[in-house]
Amino acid sequence: MSLPILEFVTRNYKNFNSRQLRDATYAYWDHVRSGGRMYWAVAGAMSSAQLGITLAPAIRAGLVHGLSVTGANLEESLFRLVAHHSYKDFPEYRYFTKHDDTKILEQRMRRVTDTSIPEDEAFRAVEKILVPMWVEATKKGERRFWHEYFYDLVKRLPAKLHEGNKDDCWLLAAAEKNLPIVVPGHEDSTFGNIFASHVKLGECSASIVKSGIEYMAQLYDDYRRLSQGKGIGFFQIGGGIAGDFPICVVPSIKYDLQEKVRPWAYFCQISDSTTSYGSYSGATPNEKITWDKLTEDTPMFVVESDATIVAPLMLQALLECQADPKAADALIKQARKHHAKSLAR
Repeated sequence: MSLPILEFVTRNYKNFNSRQLRDATYAYWDHVRSGGRMYWAVAGAMSSAQLGITLAPAIRAGLVHGLSVTGANLEESLFRLVAHHSYKDFPEYRYFTKHDDTKILEQRMRRVTDTSIPEDEAFRAVEKILVPMWVEATKKGERRFWHEYFYDLVKRLPAKLHEGNKDDCWLLAAAEKNLPIVVPGHEDSTFGNIFASHVKLGECSASIVKSGIEYMAQLYDDYRRLSQGKGIGFFQIGGGIAGDFPICVVPSIKYDLQEKVRPWAYFCQISDSTTSYGSYSGATPNEKITWDKLTEDTPMFVVESDATIVAPLMLQALLECQADPKAADALIKQARKHHAKSLAR
């Protein structure tokens, strides 16, 4: 079996950010190949950028074992499934005027950089299914995590309502595997706002959605289980709460619960944020050592680049490794041997 992306990365990515991508990919494969697990933190609007094309198969292949995502990423994966054909792209968005964006608003589209989410086909279509689920939970006095409503919805959604390719929907892949997931700050999303409106109108009880504190309490248990054996690594896209919330589970178990805990076994962040004063998104990994989230022995990588370019490349290379591990191991071993010789010169 050929390994076109892994071979391309090995042959071409020698220095600067490309080397970080290459070495992070090798170390990721080393970790999962030896039985380790990987936890993903996904910020931004990666679902609208169709990260699911590679993330969904990676979940199904067992390359991703837990997730922390923003509420926007959660719902936008679903939107891509139910309303894919109604999205509009705007490749010349850099040259738009305020009037141009006003016309997009009047078309009931919500622009995200160079693409747009259709309000009626996405927001309102999903609302018709999700709101009755909230109302029913209110009547029964049920309480669930935010993602559990979406897991339930995407699994029960009839195939005739699929516009996008279901194989490209990472939410469906995660739901089918019942992957551990946290959605910190889910209130800051379109459906977080919609839920709040129904609470305000007295149609739903706010208590039917478990809190972020309960998410952390659940993450304690998830982390203990996932960190057994070879441990669990941390793969982060962007910054903000999607990354900071789950990575804090290690020091919280150690200092707040006062229990023994294994540190994260790997760390990689893809970020276009520059290092700046007080910025979590731009903080270097070694700063996390001082917070007891990582150790000086943790393999650490930062790829300062566009995640919409980097993440699919890494995921596709890893899928190739998973499909033909012997060939991948041989290629990586040869590349490392050559690299060691070059260092010795």
